[in-house]
Amino acid sequence: MNPILHQIGAVFIPVRDIEKARDWYSDLLGLPERGEILFGHLYVIPLQGMNLVLDSRIYSEENLFQVPAFHFNTEDIEQAYEYMNSRDVELTTEIENNHWFNFRDPDGNHLMMCKC
Repeated sequence: MNPILHQIGAVFIPVRDIEKARDWYSDLLGLPERGEILFGHLYVIPLQGMNLVLDSRIYSEENLFQVPAFHFNTEDIEQAYEYMNSRDVELTTEIENNHWFNFRDPDGNHLMMCKC
């Protein structure tokens, strides 16, 4: 029997300033609470299916996501695009194929929004 589950528990995102990153991602995702920063460098954002872990200890320009390692889901790609644009998020593509677009977090990580 294989003991490895077909699940991903978390994705680690390198961030420069853990408090600023916590606030930015929490605001972006509409999370009202600001939880505890763990061990001075980790912040866990629970999502459906897995967690995002912001980690300032692993931050370096070489560790930034040059291409999206995952995507956030949306049911309305146009509304998500306008929402991000209204928040002055750096959009790095237009909506492509009526299905997805890319953007950057304040630290320069490339991320993706995708219509589910």
